[in-house]
Amino acid sequence: VFKNVDNRLMSLELVKNGLTEAVMFGPDGNNLLPAVVLYDKNILALRGRFRPVTKVNEDMYLQSLKLFYKEKKVEKDNTAVIFEITLTDLENKGEIDEKDFIDRAKLLGLLGETVLISNYKEYYRLVEYFSRYTNKKIGLCMGVNNMIEVFDPKYYIKLSGGILEAFGKLFFKKLKVYLYPVISEDGEIITSENLKVHPRIKELYKFSKFNGRVVDVKEYSSKSLKIHSEEVIEDIRTNSNGWEKMLPKSVASMIKKQKLFGYKGN
Repeated sequence: VFKNVDNRLMSLELVKNGLTEAVMFGPDGNNLLPAVVLYDKNILALRGRFRPVTKVNEDMYLQSLKLFYKEKKVEKDNTAVIFEITLTDLENKGEIDEKDFIDRAKLLGLLGETVLISNYKEYYRLVEYFSRYTNKKIGLCMGVNNMIEVFDPKYYIKLSGGILEAFGKLFFKKLKVYLYPVISEDGEIITSENLKVHPRIKELYKFSKFNGRVVDVKEYSSKSLKIHSEEVIEDIRTNSNGWEKMLPKSVASMIKKQKLFGYKGN
């Protein structure tokens, strides 16, 4: 009866309608029980829009995973890698485009990734979620712009303990942030050393960095830093020359084959 139902779309509907906070599915599009995937595992999570997966996402993931494996007792067979998308990152002008979501899910499935759809806008809520299933290490791959948002007090107004409560939940003893740099408009590479956070939170940021909770990804592709997903999407739609070079080969090939993200071909 339900053979034509896409479980990935059902996963999205569950979260969108408030029936659950998070749903997980595998590369084949079928739902997974989070407890089975995450229980007693080290967890590395990469949050993103993945619209589409670019070489920036790929490099961020691979370099962060390399650093994560250098941690004590973190090995391939006891580690779960999760690609997470929040509802906020699925919205376009306040609405969720279901076809656009399926396009992203297909590409992540092609790459063999496990996907988590969540309603956890704040990172500390995501970490709390993972902490239900494991007491082992948790790593977050994060770009500099996301890190600046994490240290913005306005996101924690509703918490009785404010940003200090959030950081007590986020930067617990077994969590590390692997920070991927960005390039500014004037060509400066922004890392943990020179990023600017909200003035009132500066000392809290310095404390987190001093205690080793923030680690720079130093082996990165400087070419990838110039890739912006919004520009890639526009190039795909207009079929501008060279957009394929900004994506992993298998991703570019699938976009063409299945005409994803508005690609119309020649």
